[in-house]
Amino acid sequence: MKVKIRGKRRLQGTVEISGAKNSAVAIIPAAVLADEPLTIRNIPDIQDVRTLIAILQEIGYSVSFRDNILRIKQLTKIDPDIGSEEVKKLRGSYYFMGAFLGKLKKVKIYASGGCNLGHRPINFHLDGFRKLGANVAFEGERIALSAPKLKGASIALGFPSVGATINLMLAAVKARGETVISNAAIEPEIVDVGNFLTSMGAIIEGLGTPTIKIKGVKYLHGTDFTISPDRIEAGTFLILGALSKGKGITVKNVEPEKMSSLLNLLRGIGCELKIGMNEIHIKSSDNLRNFHVTTKPYPGFPTDLGQLATVLMLVIEGNSSLKETIFSNRFSHVNELKKMGADIRVEGDTIHVQGPCKLKKATLVAHDLRCAAALILASTLTPGLTVIENIDVLLRGYENPIQKFRSLGLNINIE
Repeated sequence: MKVKIRGKRRLQGTVEISGAKNSAVAIIPAAVLADEPLTIRNIPDIQDVRTLIAILQEIGYSVSFRDNILRIKQLTKIDPDIGSEEVKKLRGSYYFMGAFLGKLKKVKIYASGGCNLGHRPINFHLDGFRKLGANVAFEGERIALSAPKLKGASIALGFPSVGATINLMLAAVKARGETVISNAAIEPEIVDVGNFLTSMGAIIEGLGTPTIKIKGVKYLHGTDFTISPDRIEAGTFLILGALSKGKGITVKNVEPEKMSSLLNLLRGIGCELKIGMNEIHIKSSDNLRNFHVTTKPYPGFPTDLGQLATVLMLVIEGNSSLKETIFSNRFSHVNELKKMGADIRVEGDTIHVQGPCKLKKATLVAHDLRCAAALILASTLTPGLTVIENIDVLLRGYENPIQKFRSLGLNINIE
């Protein structure tokens, strides 16, 4: 699919933020740990969620998904051999490894896929599984994990990996004894997953800190749980507000306390912010200041907003830069922006922009999820007609994005 955008900088209005993608893609696999039916609310209707639902249905679960409410119930005895090739479509499917280890003490699954963001090894996951007592074997494209029994262990992560922290939590909640994960990631989505597990009866301490302690339990009951709003989607529309020349954009259903790094940056460059309990209003300025930012694990500036932040640099006078420290291939948008006439270059792990840049219409290709969002934001900066191909990747992580952009006044159509 592709979108056609006739750029317009005077965008304004209100947009409602959906549930967090990065919470949903972990909590849905985690649901298999439950020994009773359960309900999860505020699930975004995105392609990654639909992929995970398809996997659940293939392995023996009844799934109802309507109005952002997901109801899950086990129908038959679950086969630990997950043969579905849907797994290859998204990285988050690797959470079935930890969940199935916790539930059945074994699993066989394809290596997961998703956006190509460079080398993303899962050695921290596998090393942690081994410390819990699991055997790890590679069978072609598939990974086989098995454990006669899982026993709590002390696991020190070499890097505060979000994926490894969550996967080890999933495996440990039904392991015998206590598991301590040190140098754990502290992202809000990890707290969301931990709270979900706790709502089913898991015993977890230290969520949101670098040390997480888990005491294994034998049974996890059903629950009715609501996931948090998506801070990355909120950030996307806040950056759009910084680019726009209208009366401002109000972003509703947000948790501002989880977005301090972005809010500090926007305020620091000259944007006007009005922050309420669950909403943020942003209005741009005629004299935004250039900036230099480095992506870091939470609470630092999120890598998922790095590509979008570089678009903001295009309208600001002077040199701005973004240093990417999390993923090695977060620069897929750079050559696309060059097609529009942007003065942008990559040196090692850093993107440099000399602004302001006068952009022109072009035909672009979205190479990954956040690249797609960045290109849409860039398209608002030129009055010409911009075409973005492979826009399917946007639908992996944003719910109703075309309608939301239109509600702010953007002329955007999908084909």
